[in-house]
Amino acid sequence: MASPDQDLAPALDKDGVRLTVDDALATVTLTNPAKRNAQSPALWRALAEAGRLLPGSVRVVVLRGEGKSFSAGLDRQMFTPEGIPGEPTFIELARRDDAGLDAAITAYQEAFTWWRRNDIVSVAAVQGHAVGAGFQLALACDLRVVADDVQFAMRETSLGLVPDLTGTHPLVGLVGYARALEICATGRFVQAEEAVVSGLANLAVPAGELDGAVADLAAALLAAPRDAVVETKALLRGAADRTYDEQRAAERAAQARRLRDLAGVGE
Repeated sequence: MASPDQDLAPALDKDGVRLTVDDALATVTLTNPAKRNAQSPALWRALAEAGRLLPGSVRVVVLRGEGKSFSAGLDRQMFTPEGIPGEPTFIELARRDDAGLDAAITAYQEAFTWWRRNDIVSVAAVQGHAVGAGFQLALACDLRVVADDVQFAMRETSLGLVPDLTGTHPLVGLVGYARALEICATGRFVQAEEAVVSGLANLAVPAGELDGAVADLAAALLAAPRDAVVETKALLRGAADRTYDEQRAAERAAQARRLRDLAGVGE
């Protein structure tokens, strides 16, 4: 799969992650197709750094993976007794006290949390396998456009673990508790048609059209005034935690800010 950002000088390019910025559009690319963009703590640190490096001009962030798979999940070396050189093994993590283990997982989760910031809209372009940590990374984004060969799966439970990279909250929000439980507990594959019907994906297209479809969506998102998009995203993100009347009040307050801004009237 060709990379549409290769002609831009990267703001970050290390540990399987490349960040490029073209004015209001940033692209984060997973760059280890030989390993199907398998994930490691080093990759997670690089993803978190990419979020910190975004300039204020960025409004839309596209997340993509080079090669045939978006991300096939955790680097299998993490499951071996020796683990990944320079990183704690699963056994070493298990031997830490509660505070130490919680701190380690919190640090890993930072790679997955910044994609839903109100000041950006994030779009995952997903082809091939998006398994485990790969599924959760796609779920970290606001929107997902998938190729018709996509295969989502949450395999952590099958390995005796639980999904802990922030994927459970958006998964339940998108497909509901019962479907989320069934997907996680069975570890089965969710393919393109079901992903769209269930709400996991906004759109499915032939694999060869994925980059074009994502570019069209990014352009449409950038066409709307930035502050209106930011306020709308904040309204929608908070809706689930508000009552109907609280949401009405939040709408009124947001609209008052927009009207005053458009009219050039101070608070």
